[in-house]
Amino acid sequence: MATTKAAAKLVRLHKFIADCGVTSRRKAEDLIQQGLVQVNGQIITELGHKINPQTDQVEVNGQILEKDHVQKVYLLLNKPRGYMTTVHDPEGRKTVMDLCQEFNERLYPVGRLDYLSEGLLIMTNDGEMAHKIMHPSSNIEKVYEVKLFGALSPQLLAKLRQGAMLEDGFVKPHRVRILQLLGKKTWIEIRIGEGKNREIRRLCEACGLTVDKLRRVAIGNISIEGISVGSYRQVSKKELLQGLGLQKDGRPLKSTPQTYRSPKKTLRPGKRERLGLSAADDKKFYKFRREFYFATLRSRPQDEATKTSRALASSAKKASKVKAKPAARGTAKTAGRDKLGRRKRRS
Repeated sequence: MATTKAAAKLVRLHKFIADCGVTSRRKAEDLIQQGLVQVNGQIITELGHKINPQTDQVEVNGQILEKDHVQKVYLLLNKPRGYMTTVHDPEGRKTVMDLCQEFNERLYPVGRLDYLSEGLLIMTNDGEMAHKIMHPSSNIEKVYEVKLFGALSPQLLAKLRQGAMLEDGFVKPHRVRILQLLGKKTWIEIRIGEGKNREIRRLCEACGLTVDKLRRVAIGNISIEGISVGSYRQVSKKELLQGLGLQKDGRPLKSTPQTYRSPKKTLRPGKRERLGLSAADDKKFYKFRREFYFATLRSRPQDEATKTSRALASSAKKASKVKAKPAARGTAKTAGRDKLGRRKRRS
């Protein structure tokens, strides 16, 4: 009986590290495999290793972990474009960690938003909560607003709603609707329960569509409303669980799942010919896809010398146009000539 009671206290090492707010469970496994974790002075590289939190001493990179002394932090961050969703980027690009430097706790992002996407991202140091949110059994709906190139016909809208087979499995949205028809582009809303890497962009491209902008506006019933781009709002664990529709143990609430209600109305697909637009699956839009976006972003910053040289070039061009204007009638160049430009004979 005593043995059973003692065994019940044991927890997996990577779970304990995540519970202490060091990193997520997945990243904790990487730390273990890299030999950066010690238990009672002994390096552990076995992923399934279990410990007793009450009696065992765990160190990560030489720092002793104390689960009960970690203050849990939960942030709702409105991520801008051009930021990596990671704790550290080897290429030196800006990360979401640069947006919440005020906190001494070791926060990390829950889920993904790629470099070119923006919108809601949950940040925390609660590994157990992060695991509950990302686990497939939670089935938490994410809401995205996507700007597509061209006009979306009823046929293309139906194709997108049917889903597509991607490299890592079949993806089908919960709902797809049109929000706004612009001059040459279309805003749509996509709701999805999956959590695969770049799934919205890949889904659209599999349907022949090209994404211009992508914004995650909600996770469950938690939205970015009232949070400006690059800012965050701190919430409690209770508020986060309620917004995501989860119980304390991570299981979905027995009541109706929490979903975000958008204030934007649904529009019908416009007739492309009447609007004078190209179809959204036109191949001419392929040049705007992801591989070309990075070059565009890198070329945007301009130093003062570049701006000055462009301004001087523009001024010189305008000056040359003024000098090149044809002479007016009756000037010295046209005097003494007839209508055909021939010199008049002197009498």
